[in-house]
Amino acid sequence: MNKRRLGRSDLMVSPLCLGGNVFGWTSDEAASFRVLDAFVASGLEFIDTADVYSSWAPGNKGGESETIIGKWMKARGNRQKLVIATKVGSDMGEGRKGLSKTYIRRAVEDSLTRLQTDYIDLYQSHRDDEETPQAETLGAYQELIEAGKVRVIGASNFTAARLKSALDISAKDGLPRYESLQPKYNLHDRAEFESELEPLCLAQEVGVIPYYGLASGFLTGKYRSEADFGKSVRGGRMADYLNDRGTRILAALDEVAAERNTVPAQVALAWLIARPSITAPIASARSVEQLADLVAATRLELGSEAIARLDRASA
Repeated sequence: MNKRRLGRSDLMVSPLCLGGNVFGWTSDEAASFRVLDAFVASGLEFIDTADVYSSWAPGNKGGESETIIGKWMKARGNRQKLVIATKVGSDMGEGRKGLSKTYIRRAVEDSLTRLQTDYIDLYQSHRDDEETPQAETLGAYQELIEAGKVRVIGASNFTAARLKSALDISAKDGLPRYESLQPKYNLHDRAEFESELEPLCLAQEVGVIPYYGLASGFLTGKYRSEADFGKSVRGGRMADYLNDRGTRILAALDEVAAERNTVPAQVALAWLIARPSITAPIASARSVEQLADLVAATRLELGSEAIARLDRASA
C-alpha cells in the first residue's frame, strides 16, 4: 500500500481512512472489532474518531467510539502500527466544548484514557471556536506536542479564512501548524471545498482528509427513491441528494462501475483518492462486507477519461 505524507508532517498514512463515527452507534463493540480487524488485515492503518462520537445516539454520552477503539488496540497489542486521529471541541454537554487551553488540557486526558494510549497521532480541532484566540489554541497544542501526548495537529470544519489565519499565526509565532484539514467533501458536495479551501490547502501543503466521502451512503447507490430511505438510520438525509443532479451523478457512477466490473462506492472513493489535493478520504463501515468495497477503492485506477466524466456529471 503506497502511503502518503500528511501535510508537511512526518506522518505517513494510507490513502483511505476508516471513520469511527459508527462505532458505538450503528456498530456495536463486537461488530466494530471485526471491521477494525479486517481494516488492518488489508494493510491499512489510518483510523479517525472524535471525543463526541457518538453522543447523539440514545443512551450515549460521547466517548463511545474512542472507548471501543481503545479496547480493541489493547486487546490486539497493535498501537504502534496504527495512525490514530481524534478530535476535540464539539459540544460534549455540561459546558465541555471549545478550544480554550484549559479545556484542551482536560479533553486530551479524557481521550487518552478512553483510547488506552499515551499519545495521539493526529489531534484535530473539531469545530472552529471564534471565542478563543487561535494563538491560545495553538499554544495549547504546542504544550501537548512537547509533552509527547500529540504528534501532529489538524483542523476540521474550518473556513478558508480561519484556516489561513491559523496558518499565519503558526508561521509568525513559531507555533505548531495545522497539517491537515477535514472538510465535508465528496462527488456530490463539491462547491464549498473546491472554491477556497482546496486552493489554500494546495498552496500551503495542508493534507486533506475529507469526511462524508460517500455522502452518508448516497454514493453507494443504495438510495434510488424515497422507498429506500428506510434502509438505514442515515436514510432521512437522502432527500437532500436525490434530485436531478444526484440522479445524474448516480448514472455516471453506474456507468464507470460497470465498465470496471466494480460498484459505485468504489468509484466514488477512487475519484477522491485520485484528486491531487486529497490525502485520504474518510469512510465508515458497519460490516466487513461494507469495508471490502472501501478497501478495494484504494486499488482502483479510474483514468483521466472516467474522472472527467464524473466531474461533468457532478459539476
